[in-house]
Amino acid sequence: MEWRPSLRDLAPSASPVVASPATFSITCLRDRGQAAERLAAIAERTSGGRLTEEMARVDAILDQVRSQGDQALLALTEKFDGVRPDPLRIPPERLAEAWASCPAPLQQALELAHGRILAFHQHQRPQDLAITGPHGELLGRRWRPVERAGLYVPGGRASYPSTVLMNAVPAKVAGVARLVMVTPPGPSGEPNATVLAAADLAGVEEVYRVGGAQAIGALAYGTETIPRVDVISGPGNLYVTLAKKAVYGRVAIDSLAGPSEVLVIADHTAQADQVAADLMAQAEHDPLAAAILLTTSPQLAEQLPAALAAQLEGHPRAEITRQALQDWGLIVVCADLEEAATLSDCFAPEHLELLVEDPEPLADRIHNAGAIFIGPHTPEAVGDYLAGPNHTLPTSGTARFAGALCVETFLRHTSLIRFNQAALQATGQAVITLAESEGLHSHAESVRRRLT
Repeated sequence: MEWRPSLRDLAPSASPVVASPATFSITCLRDRGQAAERLAAIAERTSGGRLTEEMARVDAILDQVRSQGDQALLALTEKFDGVRPDPLRIPPERLAEAWASCPAPLQQALELAHGRILAFHQHQRPQDLAITGPHGELLGRRWRPVERAGLYVPGGRASYPSTVLMNAVPAKVAGVARLVMVTPPGPSGEPNATVLAAADLAGVEEVYRVGGAQAIGALAYGTETIPRVDVISGPGNLYVTLAKKAVYGRVAIDSLAGPSEVLVIADHTAQADQVAADLMAQAEHDPLAAAILLTTSPQLAEQLPAALAAQLEGHPRAEITRQALQDWGLIVVCADLEEAATLSDCFAPEHLELLVEDPEPLADRIHNAGAIFIGPHTPEAVGDYLAGPNHTLPTSGTARFAGALCVETFLRHTSLIRFNQAALQATGQAVITLAESEGLHSHAESVRRRLT
């Protein structure tokens, strides 16, 4: 078995070096051990004891929703969002109006994205399995959709019509009969109009004006207005994520998504302004977003801080982006691409860009990543919006064992077993022997009484 080191295996204690053009700073390292330590800290940026208080708040919210239903949703939304969403449900005709009021270029862009996402996810449908055993017995696996899926679409710092498509399309392809979408109301009391337009395009008819942990509680427990669902998908803030964690087991969830992250591996062929834009495309999401460059080019490492600072000038989300870059940004000068790949695999990034002269062999070398963007013409943003594969991806190192949201998220499979007399006669004594070895008398007897 191949041994793959963890970041902690590679990391001694060390102090970072900081590159500081003008008023902007970002950590820049050349030592592999220091880089590994810093990457480990970035991966763990949302874990730790401080979450105890947040989890207690989430538990209180979930208890309130479970006991008070709609009244809790109204009161909590008024408390956290400043509006009272009464009624909770948005009329279906309002969704159609939102689509009709979309400017034509935006409609065309949404239709292009929807078509590409749909086409890709249609290839993900798993096939039922039916095989015949050596004695004529039938063995199989059958896939069926869940009855109801809850789709969480975040609001807050930005609106995400792309998230509507990325969640609704695989659920629709899976054949889910009832999609229940929740999304926070804006200051006016209405969710973002483009989010509603995307819901109409994707065929989501049931949309509720509620977000946060209280929305997750409503989907998990049900209220007078919002039905209980079987699976909840969609990203959100820390409280949404903790609420999904708390209700898992009562319902299925897609994943526990953390703040967004991108890791770029680049060589001498990469352009500093493009790398800067790609890093900032994640940093602008959230102050906790991570943006990392691993490069074999010292020149690129030297150019990047100035390129980032230049693009921060006049940026409409400059404060969020600067904070993310300064707190969770990182430049590492690597000895070669193999060292970069090793560090990347240890970090297991959500998004991995390969801006190198020959990217395909490097893509084959990578083991752990949510999505890999190959070559200079594939910025991560195309994956966010319309490439086709899902943009809901594992974060915070979970790409070591998890993958993207997919059609199977909304399906369940059932094993099918049908033995005939010959099969039971041929295998029954082995079943009896195994059952008796475990001390389970009636297991053995249930087979013994059928043997002739």
